[in-house]
Amino acid sequence: MWTRGQNSSQLATRTSCFSLVHQYILHFNEVSGSKSVAIRRRSKTPGVMITQYTATLPEGKSTPDIQCKPMPVSVKEGNLVVFKAVVTGDPKPDVSWRRAKGNLADKEKFQRKYDESTGEHILEIHKLSAAEADTYKCYAVNEYGKAVCTTTLNVIDGSTNPEDFRKLLKKSKVQTPGGENDETFWNAMLSADKRDYESICSAYGVADLNMVLKKLEEKKKQTEKNKHKDGVISFNVDAEEQGIQSLGRKNFMRIEGLVQNDSAMSIGDVGEANCHNRQLSQVNADRDLLLKEFKLSNVDFVIKIQEIKAEENDDALFECVLTHPLPKITWMRKGIVLEDGEKYNITLSDNKLIHRLLIRDCSKLDKGIYSAIAGITSCSAWLVVEDQCNPPAGGRKTIRKSATAAGAQTDLEKVAKERQIKIQEEMEKILKAVKGTYTEAEKQKEEMLTGRADYGGSDKKSKIHRKNTKDGTATTFEDSGCVTEAGQQLRAGDLKKKKPTKGLVGCNTMTDPIEGELSEEGQDAEPETDSIHVQQDQEAECDAISEKQLIENDVVQQLNQFRGKQNFNKSATTQKKTKNVHWKEQASDYGQVSDDELNNSDENEDSADQGTYQRSLKQSKKPKHADNGKCVFPEDHGDCDEAENMSNSFNHTRLKRQVPLIADSVIDPGVQFIWGLSDVDAIIHESAELTCKLSSEDCEGVWFRDGKKIYPDDNFSITMEGPIHNLVIKKCTEEHCGKYRFEADGRKTEAMINVRDPPRFDSEDLSAFTRPLTVKVGHNAIFKLQFIGHKPIKVQWYRDGDELQDNNSIKIEKSTSHTRLLLSRCQRRDTGEIKIKIKNDHGFTEAVSQLIVLDKPSSPLGPAEATESSASCIEFKWRPPKDDGGSPVTNYILERQQVGRNTWKKMGEIPGIPVYRDTNVDRGQRYCYRIWAVNSEGTSEVMETDEMQAGKFAFPGPPTPPKVVSAFNDCINLSWSLPASNGGSRLLGYILEKRKQGSNIWTVVNATDEIIKDTKYAVRDVVEGMEYEFRVCAINLSGAGEYSNASDFVFARDPKKPPGKVTGLKVIETSYTNMVVTWTKPEDKPGIQDEAKGYFVEIRRADWIEWSRCNSTPIIMTSYNVKGLKSMDMYWVRVIAMNDGGESTPEELPNYIFAMPLPVRPRFTNNKMKSFMVVRAGNSVRIRVNFEASPRPEITWLKDNVPVMKHVTISNSDGASQLLIPTSERSDSGIYSVLVKNIVGQETFCTEVRVTDDPKPPGPVELEESVPGTVTLIWQPSPDEKRDDRLHYTVSKLDSTNHTWTTAAERLFNNRFTLCNILQGREYHFRVYAKNDMGISTPSESPTWGMAKKKEKIVKIEPRSKDCDLRCTPTFIVLLKPQTATVGYECHMSCAVKGNPTPRITWYRSHVSINTDTNYYISNTCGVCSLLILRVGPKDVGEYTVVAENSLGRAECSTVLSVRE
Repeated sequence: MWTRGQNSSQLATRTSCFSLVHQYILHFNEVSGSKSVAIRRRSKTPGVMITQYTATLPEGKSTPDIQCKPMPVSVKEGNLVVFKAVVTGDPKPDVSWRRAKGNLADKEKFQRKYDESTGEHILEIHKLSAAEADTYKCYAVNEYGKAVCTTTLNVIDGSTNPEDFRKLLKKSKVQTPGGENDETFWNAMLSADKRDYESICSAYGVADLNMVLKKLEEKKKQTEKNKHKDGVISFNVDAEEQGIQSLGRKNFMRIEGLVQNDSAMSIGDVGEANCHNRQLSQVNADRDLLLKEFKLSNVDFVIKIQEIKAEENDDALFECVLTHPLPKITWMRKGIVLEDGEKYNITLSDNKLIHRLLIRDCSKLDKGIYSAIAGITSCSAWLVVEDQCNPPAGGRKTIRKSATAAGAQTDLEKVAKERQIKIQEEMEKILKAVKGTYTEAEKQKEEMLTGRADYGGSDKKSKIHRKNTKDGTATTFEDSGCVTEAGQQLRAGDLKKKKPTKGLVGCNTMTDPIEGELSEEGQDAEPETDSIHVQQDQEAECDAISEKQLIENDVVQQLNQFRGKQNFNKSATTQKKTKNVHWKEQASDYGQVSDDELNNSDENEDSADQGTYQRSLKQSKKPKHADNGKCVFPEDHGDCDEAENMSNSFNHTRLKRQVPLIADSVIDPGVQFIWGLSDVDAIIHESAELTCKLSSEDCEGVWFRDGKKIYPDDNFSITMEGPIHNLVIKKCTEEHCGKYRFEADGRKTEAMINVRDPPRFDSEDLSAFTRPLTVKVGHNAIFKLQFIGHKPIKVQWYRDGDELQDNNSIKIEKSTSHTRLLLSRCQRRDTGEIKIKIKNDHGFTEAVSQLIVLDKPSSPLGPAEATESSASCIEFKWRPPKDDGGSPVTNYILERQQVGRNTWKKMGEIPGIPVYRDTNVDRGQRYCYRIWAVNSEGTSEVMETDEMQAGKFAFPGPPTPPKVVSAFNDCINLSWSLPASNGGSRLLGYILEKRKQGSNIWTVVNATDEIIKDTKYAVRDVVEGMEYEFRVCAINLSGAGEYSNASDFVFARDPKKPPGKVTGLKVIETSYTNMVVTWTKPEDKPGIQDEAKGYFVEIRRADWIEWSRCNSTPIIMTSYNVKGLKSMDMYWVRVIAMNDGGESTPEELPNYIFAMPLPVRPRFTNNKMKSFMVVRAGNSVRIRVNFEASPRPEITWLKDNVPVMKHVTISNSDGASQLLIPTSERSDSGIYSVLVKNIVGQETFCTEVRVTDDPKPPGPVELEESVPGTVTLIWQPSPDEKRDDRLHYTVSKLDSTNHTWTTAAERLFNNRFTLCNILQGREYHFRVYAKNDMGISTPSESPTWGMAKKKEKIVKIEPRSKDCDLRCTPTFIVLLKPQTATVGYECHMSCAVKGNPTPRITWYRSHVSINTDTNYYISNTCGVCSLLILRVGPKDVGEYTVVAENSLGRAECSTVLSVRE
């Protein structure tokens, strides 16, 4: 429950809502006389208080805590309110709710729920009304303590019309005990300055500031009316030193009585003056209310934040647009306010309408609901963090990207600009309305003054004489506005003006001293001594002009402030001269006012010192003593206007006016700033830009930095695009830091540029670091990175969030530009996230990698559970290892031991599924099993099972409770279902028993020797009108099992009336094969229709006549999932209610339903589809594509943009399509494309197919000799050359000395080739081969080239006998050449070696022998070593080495094979 924290009266009843464990502890302490320990402490969650009952907590136990507390909300009447709280603690705490003003007994209105998926305790308040506005509390209690948090619920009147500014402030009042009902609160508000309003409300616990301002205005009006009733005339005293913000300040003058002595002024004149002043006050109040309503109107969201789906390690961006500008809104997640920092980046636009929240480097922990709160309005959206769709190979971290809301993207800048224009128009309408109001007030004032002039007749100077009863002096009031004193000359030259004004008219006078003034006790003097001060016509006219001009200035300022103009008040004061009235007090016997005091406000016009203002107020409220000893009271300052801008208010000493002066006319304010400069944080060596906008496109300006003018150069760029002025620094350095100013037409705006040098990683090192590092257990792991940035740089290493420090197994090396982390002898527990964070004075950055340590798995988890145990087999299962060692479990090794024997029998290995079925068992024997888990790193520890017995018989389980099929006067039909367990043998039958209502004796229904074979039975031994219940048991070879639970009671009587028709039938979900139907149960009308016991759902296809029933037995739920529908067919649906009396009239849907889900645009789902394939002629061609689309799309296959031939077979199914050519031919080569299209859209995929065969040999070869020592081979092209653009030729040669064929040229695409180094006297033979993607043709041989030399007569010279050693070390005559091959094609490399004895040849790839690898064809013919790769793939990339060895030595030759796509 929820309760108010200050309400102590409910403390006694609060204990009853705690858990039973807590009550027991309290009772034990009371009985034993010991007092429980109450340790109070604050939670890490703000606003949560924890009370601990015991001094020490047991290990593993904890007091309750509220991690996520419910937030205060303001909701309109009639809506749903949801409070959520997340609670932790061990043992699990009990959560209760309570409110202050009442209870939560109404379960329909107050619903408590618990969401197991999120762990949230929920309190829902339905159909909200004003009575539910209250303070609520949430309690979490266990035996070790409790946690409490408080929240409030404000109810807003639902009738508020957002279009009416006045009604926006008329909200329902929320009573807050101890706050707004406290009289001291209102006294403090009436006497305080505006800037203190918020702190006073917070101190008194008042949350609704709008309501307080409205009520404060009403109290001020009431005070003013009370003063009018007492005879107080109020008039505005406006001085230029008050500034355009000082509105509504009043001076009050008391008229104690009126004396008419031959005067032309009557009491009616004073009444008219009072009436005129009240009209001006009312106009001021209307003006203030309009401004206040515009400023305090409820802010709403034009565009709310939307749900975002982001992949891990990406950034997520929430964006929203407000109806009114706000400098800051609150971003929250799970009740916690988010702050701008490393994880979250909170920004807003220049116009303060667009607010953004950027969540960096999203992880699974960031998933949840995020809220944006602006005033009393909020909006929320989900952030869903998904796994990476295409993780890079080797765990390499992808480039981070920002995820935004799905769906059609809205141009936020455009929406904000339109909203800004709209608010600007509203402000202009308000200004127009204020001007119209003052126009009417001027007309009324002119009419009143005209009437007064007529009343005075032709007397130009009417006088009012009054004689003092004590001294006999007389005072004369003249129409000219001057008051003269008997015996004293008028000093007209005493008027002092700071600035001369043209046409200024005024009179500075002082009346004689009045001896009957107010005493210190506040008592009035005698009526004979009362003084009269009357406003004259010039005074009233000057007041009206001043009031109107001040109102216009105030509204214009509000409009300019919204537009973003800076320093408006200062520029308005210096350039826009308003019609202010200057008042000056005559120096008399009562006191002297110096020129310094009179000019004080003008000299300090731009000052806003609040302390000075407060001291002046205190001085003004104290009586001043004149030279003659008499007491003179200054004027009383009125209350501050509510619409006054507190940040720009001018507080100066105010002097009592005597005669009005007429001020200057209004001057055009000139060029203004639409928006000013903003501070910029720039990165070193990057660009920075300052931008501002003027109200005129023709005005030029000047840029300054630290007071010095800036000129365009190589680093500074100054541009002007209409009213927008830009300053761009192309490459920032530290010397560019400073204050920048832009001046135009006397206006200026300033901003700071701070150049920062944050730390940054080397890109290559960062790319290598982000790839996961995999090591085996016991090995070392090394991470290293280089970085740059402003020194000093702090380096921190983390593993799974915990900072690492140097120890025996961790070594951290740091320097000014690089760092290195060494993890020695890694263990399996070291697997996790490795993060590095570097930070300096200018910022920080971080990088993340993964460490994976491979080890053997842990032992399988038990206990083993026997799923089947019979005479012939035992089947059992267990749980996989808790830790698979970093690689999946591939196999399990099992051994079995028969109980009573000492030997274990090996059962062999099974795949990595934790289930085993042993069929080689003996009946009745018991067995134990031992299980090992195996992965790529080794075998786990053993897990031994408990004993399991084969061939154990048992009694069958209980059947389901019997169900009443139908009931009559003489018969009750029952049915039941098979038991869940048959006990290991077949069931023989059932025994049925019955019992009357109120009896304890069960009687057998069927005879003992007549077992019921079926699962239904008709009980005829019943008495009409009696009520019975039934139970049944099953019998197997072991005997009778346990009885089932009793059935529901049923009367032996004829059936009741059929039920009525169901209501509210509708379909809530559809797919290609299913639809979900819901309805409302019919009413129970005794004598007409009885209660429904079940329902049947029937469907009918649109082209059929008969209805088919979906469920064979009645269902008791009011929803049903209809399955087995045919895709895209139309179906009619109806529902029939039934009970013992029969079936109701069917209720049918008014329209048919399509069997199809929501529309989905076609999309291919298989990312491994090939875009190119080569097929040998005669083989089959198969192209398969997988897709998703709704409704079912049309699929079209094309070959070279024309329909495929008839011999091509197309097979389509749900989500897949296949093209098949059983026997391909060369003519089938081409580009095949598939088009998937439905009503939502279409998608296309293309594949190039090349069908080829072994090529035919080229034509005859001819030889020519153009240059001695060379020979040119010319041959006829192969017949396949025209049909295969990838066909090429290879030339081999054989000379008379070598007797081996060598390759002379490869990949020839013409029919001619010239060979060099042809020696005379040798015979040469040549062969030409044709090759393509499939293989090589038979050769075409050339004629013999060259002749042998003529043999000379040989003279045989007998040499001297000499032994010759022919042995030599291996030597490579021809080296290997670098090779580049295409994926899917063959690659051939060869070299030549000599040596005696004949060397042994070994081929290596990447230092691994491949002589026995069947994927390579290796040959060695007469020293020519060849290697043939039939089909090159990415795995064949690497260094190939040939090693020749004999008894005399060893030689090597290497090359590199590159593979291209």
